[in-house]
Amino acid sequence: MATGYLEILRAPHALRLLTGTLVGRLPNATAAIALVLFVRAEGGSYSLAGVLAAVYGVANAVGQPVLGRLVDLYGQPRVQLPAAVLAALAMAVFAVRGTDPLPAAYAAVAVSGLFAPPLEGGLRALWPSVLRREEQVHTAYALDAVAQEIMFTAGPLLVTLCVSLWDERAALLALNLLGVLGALSVVVSPPSRAWRSAPREAHWLGALRSTGLLALLAAFLFVGIALGSITVASVSYADGHGGDAVYGWLMAGLGLGALAGGTVYGARVWAGAPERRLRVLVALLAACYLPLMLVPGVVAMVLLSVVSGVFLAPCIACAFIIVDRHAPAGTVTEAFSWLVTTFTVGASAGTGLAGPVVQAGGTLWGFALPGAAGAVSLLVLLGTGRVLSATARGAVVAASSENDPNRAAEPRFSSGDRA
Repeated sequence: MATGYLEILRAPHALRLLTGTLVGRLPNATAAIALVLFVRAEGGSYSLAGVLAAVYGVANAVGQPVLGRLVDLYGQPRVQLPAAVLAALAMAVFAVRGTDPLPAAYAAVAVSGLFAPPLEGGLRALWPSVLRREEQVHTAYALDAVAQEIMFTAGPLLVTLCVSLWDERAALLALNLLGVLGALSVVVSPPSRAWRSAPREAHWLGALRSTGLLALLAAFLFVGIALGSITVASVSYADGHGGDAVYGWLMAGLGLGALAGGTVYGARVWAGAPERRLRVLVALLAACYLPLMLVPGVVAMVLLSVVSGVFLAPCIACAFIIVDRHAPAGTVTEAFSWLVTTFTVGASAGTGLAGPVVQAGGTLWGFALPGAAGAVSLLVLLGTGRVLSATARGAVVAASSENDPNRAAEPRFSSGDRA
């Protein structure tokens, strides 16, 4: 099983790019918990901490596709490193000045979120030029999804470690410094410096002019809603079954399931078009959310949380392939960044929606939301099946007929049946 992953990591520059991207994304991945801990240490309320975390999240959702388009236009080093430095400086200003005055605090956090570099989309744009073979790139997408699960599990632990060693302010500063170093490691690498986006058609919609990409984004909005609603429902469950420790176990179970599922999924080559396979994966994802409504005892609930996460990383990895197939020429970084934004917005919406549902109907109805959102995602994919298939075929034909020598920097594989 590990052979395919080891082959990827042994490829020139692959391990450096993956590690640098993960380290560079640490400020983004840990922003919510780091902000909450810092604001509370400064004497601020949970409400203020939540609002500041929300400001960061909204700014980040806006900034990712905008910066992604700039990367496609001007290259990675010119955009990624300056953005990382600006984001870190803004967060440093917030860490030094604190929450007073509030307008300055909101502005600093917003700037930090807005300029968080689109390293995630940038890495996925680099994989084809680093690995070349289609099956290797698809395995790398799965490895990418698995690595994300590890980062989002280890990130909060790293924050608490920094706080225990120093304090909340130092944790914010250290994590953002690490983010700059990670971005620097990526952009000075030969693949990043050499990468150029394919020639693009000037269009104000950019990547969003692809109807297939829009269909995928609509479906993944509801996958994000499912994931966001689980976190709130899990808090409600934990409140009645042991508190924060139980909540931690539920989230760890969810991450463990995603890690296991993504590892197995990426270890083999899959036959058939990825658009069809994604429908199956989303159906399985929705089905695995339904047993959570049983709300059994803690041990059984943790096991169910593991099961509920199994198909999350495979869905994300499969979506990466589809994004690459549907993104218009010259918009690949922007397209991947839109997927990040859509998923983030969906998760935030799920968190906001689950609160009133749990308040009105209890924990059981809170856990009904993920299954319902997963079902809606499947319906979107089924309803847009012709659009996804038609535009995918068009992308393959366009890639095959492209003779520009720069096209090699952003290859599209002509075999639509390997993923």
